[in-house]
Amino acid sequence: MKFHPLAQTGIKLPEICLGTMTFGEQNTQSEAFQQLSYALEQGLYFWDTAEMYPVPPKPETQGATERIIGNWISQHGGRDKLFLASKIAGPSQGGSHIRDGNTRFIASDISTALDQSLQRLKTDYIDLYQLHWPQRPTNFFGQLGYGNQHVELSNQVTPLEETLTALNDEIKKGRIRYIGLSNETPWGTMKFLQLAEKMGLEKFVSVQNPYNLLNRTYEIGMAEIAQYEGVGLLAYSPLAFGYLTGKFRNGARPTNARVTLYSRFSRYSNPQSEWATEQYALLAEKHGLTLTQLALAFIKQQFFVTSTIIGATDLDQLKENIDAFKIDLSPEILKGIEEIHKQQPNPAP
Repeated sequence: MKFHPLAQTGIKLPEICLGTMTFGEQNTQSEAFQQLSYALEQGLYFWDTAEMYPVPPKPETQGATERIIGNWISQHGGRDKLFLASKIAGPSQGGSHIRDGNTRFIASDISTALDQSLQRLKTDYIDLYQLHWPQRPTNFFGQLGYGNQHVELSNQVTPLEETLTALNDEIKKGRIRYIGLSNETPWGTMKFLQLAEKMGLEKFVSVQNPYNLLNRTYEIGMAEIAQYEGVGLLAYSPLAFGYLTGKFRNGARPTNARVTLYSRFSRYSNPQSEWATEQYALLAEKHGLTLTQLALAFIKQQFFVTSTIIGATDLDQLKENIDAFKIDLSPEILKGIEEIHKQQPNPAP
């Protein structure tokens, strides 16, 4: 297991983070406990969750993922050996059942969300607290371009200064240690960093955005920020909802797969993505690798990646994903990846 610095915090995190968004939906508590224990045995003490999990978000299951993790901590102890990350949901996308779908990143909503997450997680602090997506209208969750129309900012959009101050107040209270962004843009990231510098406040230390062979848009703008500002990527969806495992090749739809069960997970199913996935699969086979190994090893070799978030619905999948990080791709394989990328860049942003 390799470790990477978390910005300038002095903290080093494992190159793999355990994603948990299936806990409470596709995974029972017993199954989740197995994954959590195995992950910790393998040195994966970095776990990521969110108040809106599990997905797909539903009123009857909201918060179940954090509760399961909290139950594990209550039963096994060792909170001080874990690095826990969670997120506050933004407006609308998390569902109308979370603060009526009108979350604002203001002090009162941040405090309320944090209260509830801490209670469910059975802890008195969260190591990394993240804004799940921007509150303002911008391009995220599959929207590649910002667009050419004027965006009217309503008075419901919280000033970034106010959000940053509220989060820093929670750091002072000891309820969170560090703050992170998610689904954020280059402008948003740099503006927050600029404001923190100007106001003498703690800076955001990470950005959790999608990154995989079918969506490398992070490299445009955000990678340069990681280079010069030290704010690294926590890469989510590294296997593109399972498409980059190869299990959906030739139109296959395994019975219990997320894409089969839930129509909302269609981001990687367009013809361009299917073509690119097939090319990457053939490249992997040519070099004696599985598509999973190729996809995960590619991400871990990027300089701007602090940790890759992997999730699984069973223990065998988790073991396979962890083992893939033992592989280093040769210059020849990396060249082959770039050749495919040039023919079909970012088919599923």
